[in-house]
Amino acid sequence: MQIDRKHPELPLILAIDIGTSSIRSLLFDRLGRCLPEATSRQPLKLRVEKDGRAVIMTASLAESCWGCIDETLEKAGDISSHISAVAMCTFVSNILGVDSECQPVTPVYTYADTRPSQVVPGMRSIFNEEQLHQRTGCVLHASYLPARFIWLAQYQPEVLAQVQSWMTIGELLYTQLFGETAVSYSVASWSGLFDRTRFQWDTEVVGKLPLRASQLSPLVELNHSFQGLQASYARRWPALKDIPWYPAVGDGAAANIGSGCINHNQVAVTMGTSSAVRVVIPDSAPPVPSGLWAYCVDRQRALLGGALSEGGSLYAWMVNVLNLTEYDDLEASLANLPPAGHRLTVLPLLTGERNPGWRGDARGAISGITLATTPLEIFRAGLESVALRIAEIYQLLAPLVAQRPQVIASGGALSKSKLWAQILSDALGEPLAISSVHEASARGAALLALRSLGLVKTLDELPSPTGGTFEPNLAAHKVYRAALQEQRNLYGKIYIEGSLTDGTI
Repeated sequence: MQIDRKHPELPLILAIDIGTSSIRSLLFDRLGRCLPEATSRQPLKLRVEKDGRAVIMTASLAESCWGCIDETLEKAGDISSHISAVAMCTFVSNILGVDSECQPVTPVYTYADTRPSQVVPGMRSIFNEEQLHQRTGCVLHASYLPARFIWLAQYQPEVLAQVQSWMTIGELLYTQLFGETAVSYSVASWSGLFDRTRFQWDTEVVGKLPLRASQLSPLVELNHSFQGLQASYARRWPALKDIPWYPAVGDGAAANIGSGCINHNQVAVTMGTSSAVRVVIPDSAPPVPSGLWAYCVDRQRALLGGALSEGGSLYAWMVNVLNLTEYDDLEASLANLPPAGHRLTVLPLLTGERNPGWRGDARGAISGITLATTPLEIFRAGLESVALRIAEIYQLLAPLVAQRPQVIASGGALSKSKLWAQILSDALGEPLAISSVHEASARGAALLALRSLGLVKTLDELPSPTGGTFEPNLAAHKVYRAALQEQRNLYGKIYIEGSLTDGTI
């Protein structure tokens, strides 16, 4: 989406995108086009331990974000004076505790931290999970906050005693910038603490947790704005000091908007570090099918779908562990292998399972290894296993979408691997249009800001471009349908029947 930075359609939106692997800041013009020369990126390190810990240390978090803003404004030069608003999106299901001075006293706990899995079985005697699912859109799972608070109470009560308030990354940053904060309905809906039918913190859930509603931030719509930066930041960024800063939106909702998937005729598949399949429904609180979740875009739209903790993270892990760096053209070598020809069945659950089975205690498994199995075959089987799990979620969504929806894919993992995109198209049995928007979440946040400013009336006013389309190979689709059933069978033997005896690793 290249444009001449000298001739953008003014005004501009500064978008901040905080993911699990990096912080990015970008400029978008009034037509939703990115100014590629004015982007900045800072790495964000996820600390992962064998006990299931997956956290981000807060020490350099804010300064990394401020550094991105500095660099983007420097690159923008004179056109930074045309920035009319700041938008933000963040990865969701994150939480941290702060003291009375709003200083962090905990790391950022992320959705990938599986330690609360230990308390989930006992929670089923406290909560009616089906009612909870329909009211909050979430289930009892380690990635949601009810399990986090009960786990902290049982295993780290001293942490709870230190915390004055709980907030997400976006709320923390805005507290530092403005001396006040709030959380959007969108971000709150990923917590498991939010009643999506009443747009308020869920009194029943909060009342059963070692938590007070007063420890949570006020809830606001996406068009709520903060203005008037604190003095040190106003001096640092004069172009941003008096313009509206909009509250963070959940990255999944932003990615759908940014890639152009804004109604039930379009399904978004995102594969970055993790993966997700999502559809926007023009209903604030539609019923939630078993195996899926429901979050908010805003008060008029819900986001239904499912997410996997696997994606580019599995790709990187396999390249490293299987020592595949020796291949000059890894993609070509993988492409020479036939679909599922390895006869392996993989459960790629390295950091527990989210959708559709919600087994936070699940772990990865490979079945069918022989002395003839090669690292390359294991790698292809791993890529296929993620595609099969995405296909599983897509099938659960099918009753909620148009008969033949357009499937639009985005995310760094797919943009870097054409083979993986083809495997995914074959597994779905659907054409897969690749979004030309390289920063879909940031663009989605920018489009929502443009709407809040009244510069666009509807989210479909600015079309989202797509590039090439991968057409499914029907023969491969038939093979993958059988492979999906084998994956279901393996999952059932391990996590439902508990009767696996075939030497699975």
